[in-house]
Amino acid sequence: MKLHHELIGLSLLLAFGSAHALDTIRVAIGTQDTTINCATGGLLIRELHLLEKYLPHDGKYKDVKYDIEWKNFTSGAPLTNEMVAGKLDIGSMADFPGAFNGAAHAKAGRKSIFVTVLSGSTLGSGNGIVVPKGSPVQSLAELKGRTISVPFASTAHGMLLRAVRAQGWDPDKDVNITTQAPEVAGSALQGNKVDAHADFVPFADLFPHRGFARKIYDGSQARSPTMHGSLVEADYAKKYPEIVVAYLRAAIEADRLIAAEPEKYSELIAKVTGIDAEVDYLFHGPVGLQTRDFTWKPEYRQAVKTSIDTLRLLKRTDSDLDVNTFIDDTFIRTAFRQAGLDYDRQLKNYDKLPLKARDAVTGKPITDFRHLTQIWVRGEPLVRHYASATTAIAALRQLEQAGRKVRTVYAHDQGSGLKLLAGDAWFVVAADGKDVSAFLLKADAQAQAAKVKGKVVDFDTLKSGKAM
Repeated sequence: MKLHHELIGLSLLLAFGSAHALDTIRVAIGTQDTTINCATGGLLIRELHLLEKYLPHDGKYKDVKYDIEWKNFTSGAPLTNEMVAGKLDIGSMADFPGAFNGAAHAKAGRKSIFVTVLSGSTLGSGNGIVVPKGSPVQSLAELKGRTISVPFASTAHGMLLRAVRAQGWDPDKDVNITTQAPEVAGSALQGNKVDAHADFVPFADLFPHRGFARKIYDGSQARSPTMHGSLVEADYAKKYPEIVVAYLRAAIEADRLIAAEPEKYSELIAKVTGIDAEVDYLFHGPVGLQTRDFTWKPEYRQAVKTSIDTLRLLKRTDSDLDVNTFIDDTFIRTAFRQAGLDYDRQLKNYDKLPLKARDAVTGKPITDFRHLTQIWVRGEPLVRHYASATTAIAALRQLEQAGRKVRTVYAHDQGSGLKLLAGDAWFVVAADGKDVSAFLLKADAQAQAAKVKGKVVDFDTLKSGKAM
């Protein structure tokens, strides 16, 4: 009888062990590949197989099999729909659609949590407003009574509403705001079918780079912080906290890789998304347009709170979503600790990705980035760096005279430090012709020119040498 019971016990143990060995845990992740500042939370993890490196295989996860699913979206709203429907466990999006994600979960009797920032700007750069290339419009102030398209329920939509109100306008009366997805906006701008278009990363810079639009407004002018980050379905995070941390460890690894080799991984992003590598580098390269940052700085918390308030104002939700419980930094803090990083130290760090480089002409280390100008030459794997626009433009002329093709030139706005595509900037040439400063807005350039008794020129004039 004793032997019989032992055999039964052994059979049950074997049966349990077999069932345990066959356990499969789904890790379903929604990405926004073309929203390139989500790259460290999606595209790079997927393409470099980083999640597999960190998923747990001990303790309760011993012998577990993982069913990793990836699904790409062009915006946050459809990604949210699939999260609410239980088809996704993790997703990345901006503050505005992220707030909508939390409200949508609450409406369905569920909960999502914002677990990390991926990239953002405490000032608001990244979102922007563009006009057709040939438009005479130079500023938002000139768009009263005009049609401005924007992807509805996007972070750019929130920026546009705040920017319009900052002008003292009624968004329902003083401008005609229409909905338009980024993939449609490009042809609309080329066909002059809209007066202006507001969009999120990277389209407010991609369209000018491709030559059919001009950026007239950067989100930083509204001084309203913006960010993209990752959300997790709360029950999933509670059940599998180690998997959430593993995902964040993979994101941290992706961030380390692109920080070390921004040109290389900008090319990878371009290969996958079709977003030009020059624009990817504008964001992800050193002293870039936005900062990759995984910590919940007060400004990013405020961005989420502002988005919740804006949703209520638009009557898109009546949710009483509490930002203090919606944002949960415990998982990213654990991931930092496991990676040997100091979360609290990074929380206080507001610096952009630093540039450690030497001037391509003098060979001297570059320490002052106010006049930093960079040239990406076709066929060269690395971007060239110059301490001043004057030497960079001289080098550019020599390259073109030698028949070399240039992919793009970067400059920095003298007022804000904002990284610019030089071809879309205005330049002030001092009276002596030696000092050259870049500006996003023509009005800012004109004000500076008046101070230094210089002249304002566009990039083509500067490049030609006629302004010097």
